[in-house]
Amino acid sequence: MKNYIGFGIAGNFAHHLDQAGEANDFVNVKTDEDNAPKGIFPFYVPNDKSYKGIYPLNNNVIKHPRVENGNLQMEPEIALICEIEYDTNNKVKNIIPKKFTAYNDCSIRKENAKKISEKKNWGENTKGISSKIIDIDKFSKGGILDTYHIASFLKRDGKIYEYGEDSPALTYNYFYDKLIKWIIEKLNNQKDFGPLENLSNDLKTANYPKNMIISIGATSYTKFGENTFLEIGDEIYVVIYDNKIYSYDDIKKEIEKGNTNLTNSSVLHQKII
Repeated sequence: MKNYIGFGIAGNFAHHLDQAGEANDFVNVKTDEDNAPKGIFPFYVPNDKSYKGIYPLNNNVIKHPRVENGNLQMEPEIALICEIEYDTNNKVKNIIPKKFTAYNDCSIRKENAKKISEKKNWGENTKGISSKIIDIDKFSKGGILDTYHIASFLKRDGKIYEYGEDSPALTYNYFYDKLIKWIIEKLNNQKDFGPLENLSNDLKTANYPKNMIISIGATSYTKFGENTFLEIGDEIYVVIYDNKIYSYDDIKKEIEKGNTNLTNSSVLHQKII
């Protein structure tokens, strides 16, 4: 995936930005609808000479920055692995989601960051993506993702804590066709404004890649997750599971047993180092 460009979506679940202390970053960003996501940020751009060009993804660990005010929070999400199609003018004309997986858009709660991407990539091994990747039959109603949920947990001192709210994929503010149309529009037209960046420039820097990883928004936190930063030695779990097979209680029990080999599920298990 080192040749894939990496993007994330800000504000695609109700309340997340408020809980993460980032709502004020977007106070001047206008959206077409009240519940629309706020924008897209790059977390990895091949060929970029800045921090954005450092490949941050890892299946097993998150590297703590070990700096003052280096407050980390897990951000449990679904990531889509997509093909990108361009027109003759190098404008994005279509996005085709091919696979999905569990993802941790781990973030530093850093004050005074000019761009949201500054909170997203502080070096190698600073993002999480599961090695269990699931094929998408169709990214629309009636497809595989209709029955999937996102759950997340933190293990500290041998105890499992619920970190994010158990969230059906269908409760994303923008999903399926509406999400794809919105992503295409932002990739072509988002400007450098406030915490956001010009994404056309990122695509150009990456030589118009044919593939993209895009994390589509973090769930709301539990009270514990909202108020708990990650510490060295913690273990985190993001579980994308089929609610036809498992209940949330089933998932929690399996994680408490240390079982991450769950049927038709994508599980990300990382240790903070």
